Amino acid sequence: MKILLFGRGGQVGWELQRSLSILGEVVALDFDARHNPQGLCGDFTDLPGLERTVEAVQPDVIVNAAAHTAVDKAESEPELARTINALAPAALARAAIKTGAWLIHYSTDYVFDGSGNVPWKETDATGPLSVYGQTKLEGEQAVATCPKHLILRTSWVYAARGGNFAKTMLRLAGERDTLTVINDQFGAPTSAELLADVTAHAIRSLQTQPELAGLYHCIAAGETTWHGYAQFVLEQAAALGLPLKATADRVAPTSTSSYPTPAQRPLNSRLDTHKFQTAFGLRLPLWQEGVKRMLIEIAGK
Repeated sequence: MKILLFGRGGQVGWELQRSLSILGEVVALDFDARHNPQGLCGDFTDLPGLERTVEAVQPDVIVNAAAHTAVDKAESEPELARTINALAPAALARAAIKTGAWLIHYSTDYVFDGSGNVPWKETDATGPLSVYGQTKLEGEQAVATCPKHLILRTSWVYAARGGNFAKTMLRLAGERDTLTVINDQFGAPTSAELLADVTAHAIRSLQTQPELAGLYHCIAAGETTWHGYAQFVLEQAAALGLPLKATADRVAPTSTSSYPTPAQRPLNSRLDTHKFQTAFGLRLPLWQEGVKRMLIEIAGK
C-alpha cells in the first residue's frame, strides 16, 4: 500500500507518520517544498500542484492532515482559509477520483453552532459560527464527492509536540499565583496520537470493508470544560513534581463572554462517537488517559 500524507509537520501529521508506517510506504509532504521529495507539492495554496502530486505518486490512500487552524486569524483572511480548508480538499477529491485512491480527511466540531448540551451526531444539522467552521464544512462537502472517502470530525486536539492548551496552562501556572479559565465550553481533549492510531486502524478496515466509507465523529471519551481541563493538568503536574505557583484550586472559572475573540466559539463541542466505535470495533479511551501520558512525556518522567 502506498500512502500520500499531507501536513506532516502538524500535530496529527507528525503522529500519522508513525502510525501509517506499518501499513506500507508513506510519502509525507510538508507545506514547504524544501522538505519534500523533488517535484512534489504539499502547498495547499497551489491547487494544480496538489493534483499533479497525486498523479505523480499514484497513492492507494491520500491522508489530508493539513488545514488552516488559526481560528481567529481566519476571520481576517477568509479567502486563504477557504483555499486551504475547502478548495485544496476539493482538488484532492478530484485527484482521488481520477486515481481511484481513498481520501482520508479531518474536520471539526466547529461545523456546528454549539447549541444545547447533547453530543452532536453525524446526522445533525450543521451551522458554523465562524469562517474556520464554514470553510471546514465546505471542505467536508468537497471530500464527500469522492466515493472512497473517510471524514473524521474531532475537537480540542493536542500533542506533546508543538504548542497546546496544557502547555500554556503549565507556563502560566509557573508564572502566576492564580489563573482564570473559561468554564462554559464543553468538549473532550483528544490527542493527535489517538487520532493517528485510529486512522491507521480505519484505513486497514476500509481495504476489506469499503462500505464503511463516510463521515464519523472521533474524539476521546468523557467531557470537561477548559476550566476542568486546566485543573486536571495542574493536578497531574503537581503530582509529577513540576514547579507551580498556581495550583488546581487557584484556577477561577469565567464565561466565554469575558473573553471576546474575533471568531465565535461553540459552547457545545460534544460529539457522539457511537457510530465510529461500532463501525470500526474500537473503544475510544477517556480524555484523561491521553492527557496524563502527554504530561508525563513533557515532564520527562
